[in-house]
Amino acid sequence: MLTFAHGVPAITGRIRVLPEDFVVREWLGFDPDHDGDHALLTVRKREANTQWVARELAKRAGVHVHDVGFAGLKDRHALTEQSFSVPIGRNGNVASWAGFQGEGFEVLSAVRHRRKLRRGAHHGNDFEILVREPGPRHPALPTPEAPASGPTPPMGEASFTGSFLDARLTAIQRFGVPNYFGEQRFGREDSNLDAARRWFEQGQEPRDRHIRGFALSATRAEIFNRILSARVSDGTWNRLLDGDVANLQGTGSIFGVEQVDEVLRERCERMDIHPTGAMWGRGELRSQGAARQLEEAIAAELSSFAAGLAKAGLEQERRALRLAVQELQWAAAPDGLRLKFRLGRGAFATTVLREILNYQ
Repeated sequence: MLTFAHGVPAITGRIRVLPEDFVVREWLGFDPDHDGDHALLTVRKREANTQWVARELAKRAGVHVHDVGFAGLKDRHALTEQSFSVPIGRNGNVASWAGFQGEGFEVLSAVRHRRKLRRGAHHGNDFEILVREPGPRHPALPTPEAPASGPTPPMGEASFTGSFLDARLTAIQRFGVPNYFGEQRFGREDSNLDAARRWFEQGQEPRDRHIRGFALSATRAEIFNRILSARVSDGTWNRLLDGDVANLQGTGSIFGVEQVDEVLRERCERMDIHPTGAMWGRGELRSQGAARQLEEAIAAELSSFAAGLAKAGLEQERRALRLAVQELQWAAAPDGLRLKFRLGRGAFATTVLREILNYQ
């Protein structure tokens, strides 16, 4: 069980009762070029897989699916808007894409663009989530580890209104949440981790490259989540240690922290920089001191995973331990609790939700 940063949630609720309850809009962070050899499409999809939509767009364009670009995978069980790029081809008729539909998706707009859209090209995603059916946390549910900070609320709290929930959401707005990988990364019933175990412990390497990729991603995520959970438990997930590696908010920039001074401490407190954890691979860790000792200890506990990632050729990387929840808004409604927020790329909305309530 991953450790909670803001105390054990006192309420339960249901998400994704309908796809419209979970709305995701991709935030590219740049404007289209309005010229070039690609069509940049804005696509709305409902209960449709991103890769399946890419294949349908490739068929329509008469190109290979690898020529279709998108910045990231989006939730299938949701209503999402995201961008795809498609080579224009000989006719150059970009306008003909607008209104094109398939099962579960529709092209909302199309403009010219110079480049294929690459993975990770977007800045983040905007979320609008409806949580339905509030209820108290049932005493029979497993009790998580003691929270690293914040009060443990009374078991009888069963409303999406009230001072406790407002205080929790205000704390999340101010201090962020642990940047855990969500359960989606691990596959249904941890199927991606199971594939990794068969590969690294039994030598059964998946033949399908997509399954191999999912297994590697899940393995890295498992090690990172364990490191982060340990730092939430000891209260250092949101503050720098001597020897840490810091990440500059909203960027991929990192730098080593030999010794924490007052300037770095203040920058961390105002969410300008964040401590990071290892995304395991081959090569030397960037961290030093207590941060490195913890990361090496977790990797030793998951030695087959750590060795498998190194053998597969992945390099050591870093990921922020803390996630800033930007533009967070909330409101109680007759049908439940409505939440709006923005997250940077690579972050999971479910990591925010788990700090608010025990969702189903």
